[in-house]
Amino acid sequence: MPSRRTPRVRRVYDPPEEADGVRVLVDRLWPRGLSKERAAVDEWPKALTPSTELRRWYHEDRSRFAEFQQRYEAELTGAEQAEALERLAGLAGDGTITLLTAAKDVDHSHVPTLVAAVRRSRPSG
Repeated sequence: MPSRRTPRVRRVYDPPEEADGVRVLVDRLWPRGLSKERAAVDEWPKALTPSTELRRWYHEDRSRFAEFQQRYEAELTGAEQAEALERLAGLAGDGTITLLTAAKDVDHSHVPTLVAAVRRSRPSG
């Protein structure tokens, strides 16, 4: 069984690197001003992004981060999300994956919660 690797996290605006492996955009909206060629995104699983409602709720008041994380974790338990998580976990087990985001403050975005969820997910097979 392949070892579980922690996904790399980078800003989508940074130039691609060979070490990125599979590049996965984890934002619901396409990054402003960035062409698809320059982004070099391999996967864009929108099911793994926070819902529009949750994203808007959190952006109204950034002091809600802890509750945002809990609500986002709950969203990740849906069937479509579980399937997408399993796919990412499989990719992480097979090699390097890099989660890409446009967020300026990655530590206070959905990305740390998603990284933890990918690590907990177990690919079937």
